[in-house]
Amino acid sequence: MTTGTSGTPLRVGLIGYGLAGSVFHAPLISTTEGLALDTVVTSNPERQDQARAEHPGVRIAATPDELFERADELDLIVIASPNKTHVPLATTALKAGLPVVVDKPVAGTAAEARELAALADERGLLLSVFQNRRWDNDFLTLRKLLDAGELGDVWRFESRFERWRPQLKGGWRESGDPAEIGGLLYDLGSHVVDQALTLFGPATQVYAESDVRRAGAETDDDTFIALTHAGGVRSHLYVSATTAQLGPRFRVLGSQAGYVKYGLDPQEAALREGRRPGPGWGTEPESLWGRVGAGGPPSGGESPLTGGGRPEPTVPGDYPAYYAAVARALLEDGPNPVTALEAAAALDVLEAARRSARDGVTVTL
Repeated sequence: MTTGTSGTPLRVGLIGYGLAGSVFHAPLISTTEGLALDTVVTSNPERQDQARAEHPGVRIAATPDELFERADELDLIVIASPNKTHVPLATTALKAGLPVVVDKPVAGTAAEARELAALADERGLLLSVFQNRRWDNDFLTLRKLLDAGELGDVWRFESRFERWRPQLKGGWRESGDPAEIGGLLYDLGSHVVDQALTLFGPATQVYAESDVRRAGAETDDDTFIALTHAGGVRSHLYVSATTAQLGPRFRVLGSQAGYVKYGLDPQEAALREGRRPGPGWGTEPESLWGRVGAGGPPSGGESPLTGGGRPEPTVPGDYPAYYAAVARALLEDGPNPVTALEAAAALDVLEAARRSARDGVTVTL
């Protein structure tokens, strides 16, 4: 188990400084007590300059090999590079004796994820997967409602991660090369499937529809996944870049009440704007709160986008909690916030969804 010298933060090497590295990981690492951003790995001169400007004093490495040459100077490796590099880089880091955080998806297959988990276990090292959307404000609010029994027995969980991006942006995420592990099924799908499994337990059946809608697109940009959970809940999950009218982020229907919430958690937008965790982080105005209730259509002049029932105060989102948990796991032997085996279970579902969409079948797990 890696531990820092008393009072000395753990030194973190971050591989990748694109969207994931610069917007999510670096800001969260640098504001977490017990962690220090030591080195950023990127070969792009503009991103190197950006990293130096945003994190004065950070060291720069052009390649992962350059980083691993001084593995003994580091305490944690964070992998925020393209999906296809996750497994080889995590393997190298673990074999170098370093704990690892890997952005989602941890691998292209569940089998690879389980092999990584076995390697980490064999070496006695932390291997954690960055599933930050377990700390979204709507997810935390829904967990609170479920824990309090406010909805009764949940019958159906609808979750949407939808965007309106009719024009392609380019890059590996939109590549049709299977080696790139691109497409929305593995990108946004990793989030919505992980949330469903975390809330309602393992899935026994998977059905999916996956389409390529945009001109010139090479991989899925509009996908629907239906899960039957072992406990009886049905999850309907939507991920899309081609949704001209966005649906509710969550619609959760239970035997006593439902919960409807529109809008995305504000943390990503805040990080993109350069804001950092501090007082008031992750909060949203009352106008964006979801609603809990049952019965007919909205009354009393309520917006049909918020629906009837009572407003439910949104629990503040808390992405910083993920890296705080990583620090506790390394410094105090606390629990791993997201294990590779949990990520493997989500990959089981994603692989089944791909097969279902391809073959037009429902897959039993």
